[in-house]
Amino acid sequence: MADYHFVYKDVEGASTQWDDIQRRLGNLPPKPEPFKPPPFAPKVDADEQPKSKEWLDAREPDELEELEDDLDDDRFLEQYRKMRLAELREAAKAARFGSIVPITGSDFVREVSQAPSDIWVVVFLYKDGIPECGLLQNCLEELATRYPATKFVKIISTDCIPNYPDRNVPTILVYNNSAVKGTYVGLQKFGGKRCTPESVALALCHSDPVLNDGHGGSDSSRDNVMEGVRRKFIEKVVAQHEEREEEDSD
Repeated sequence: MADYHFVYKDVEGASTQWDDIQRRLGNLPPKPEPFKPPPFAPKVDADEQPKSKEWLDAREPDELEELEDDLDDDRFLEQYRKMRLAELREAAKAARFGSIVPITGSDFVREVSQAPSDIWVVVFLYKDGIPECGLLQNCLEELATRYPATKFVKIISTDCIPNYPDRNVPTILVYNNSAVKGTYVGLQKFGGKRCTPESVALALCHSDPVLNDGHGGSDSSRDNVMEGVRRKFIEKVVAQHEEREEEDSD
């Protein structure tokens, strides 16, 4: 009968007790590390990745509309998507002004008295050729841009109130829910001829949240607006101080 020679091969990476002793004595080289294949990592499809709250926050309204079918199986994210879409629509609806709109006496009831109850209306009474009116208008134009959810209108004083004396202009009337909430005659309450958009904003928000940028949602409040106005005022004062220092150094 033929002789058969069997060569025993152990599991890769395994060794005998004898081999271990020889390695400790330095008679054998260190045992090689067993081969480990890299872990399997399937290709990631970005469209199939789970959608997080942060991911949804970064989407535009039209993108959220397209996601409706993709998120149907995830109740939480679908509910959040609808809430986020509603917030964006509300903000876009609120921020619908952004400038001072000129009106006439015949427009007053429609544009001011009949404005929605959640809209604050700032009415600027003026007369051409009066420097104080130009100064205050510049301030209001900046505020109208900064707070587009507040409605700003301007009207010639005698078109609004017949025989209104020129000594009383400029005048600001603040309306909300068809009622006058504030009256400001002249520039005294705004800092006189040195008035700024910030000083006007502080006066307007002294007792009511007149100014609204349209992004505050339910957190929008008089205190938040006042804090924002104060911060902008401080930034402007610091910038003016730095400009004066640069001019003096030149």
